[in-house]
Amino acid sequence: MNLRSLIIRTLTGAIYVLLLVGCTVYSPVSAFFFFAVVAAATLWEFGSLMNTHVHTQMVRPINAMAGVVLVAAVWLSAIASPQTAQMFSLYGLLLLYILVSELYRHSNTSLRNWAFCFASQLYIAVPFALLPLLSIVYDAEKGTLAYNWIYPLALFIFLWVNDTFAYLCGCSLQRYIPFKLFPRISPKKSWIGSIGGGLFTLAAAIIIWKWQPDTMPLQRWLGFAFVVIVFGTWGDLVESLIKRQFGIKDSGKILPGHGGLLDRFDSALLAIPVSVIYFILT
Repeated sequence: MNLRSLIIRTLTGAIYVLLLVGCTVYSPVSAFFFFAVVAAATLWEFGSLMNTHVHTQMVRPINAMAGVVLVAAVWLSAIASPQTAQMFSLYGLLLLYILVSELYRHSNTSLRNWAFCFASQLYIAVPFALLPLLSIVYDAEKGTLAYNWIYPLALFIFLWVNDTFAYLCGCSLQRYIPFKLFPRISPKKSWIGSIGGGLFTLAAAIIIWKWQPDTMPLQRWLGFAFVVIVFGTWGDLVESLIKRQFGIKDSGKILPGHGGLLDRFDSALLAIPVSVIYFILT
């Protein structure tokens, strides 16, 4: 990698992290707008991939709009807004449009169009929509809803720490312990890298607990981190499988030096819903 590419990659990564952290911490409104835009752009990117490589004719604008509406509906539901029902109704109408529109498009890929549109809603829109269930919590003492940004921010910190140290530990120790994690899908991933990334992520959970000791017990933080480690890694591998099927390196070019939004949020797409389930069950 030359100096110019390194500078571009570093600047892009810094802007991405600043936007995500800043919008998540600033307010629930800024967090909603950030993740709604990301959901729409990621759905559009997914549609472009499928239209190019699977030769579908996905209705990308309506599919992206449906994702935004679903994100808005769940955020409104999390704050018990009276507009929740209307927003879910609009989401249902957009899904019906995707179905009915194929009657008038004279496409010979209608089944594939439906399949990939609905799959993208489940794979991409639902995870981003579930984020408020991590951040908006009921305050039993005050009897009100409160926005707590530490949980969604911690999820992304865990993902970043796991990814970074898995790479560093893999590069440093793979020659001594050369066992591949999923060679068929991602030849560069190793068991030692994954274990190293996981240990550093658990350490990050301890640090966050010490920083925010009043949030939840240490064992619950460690369980949260463990869930993110496992399902974040699987999320990365799921997207790697998609790219391997298509024979491409990046899902898009929207982030110079980093590829597409699917490349940046692949781990989160599995980690978010399973983290929500973890919080519900524990």
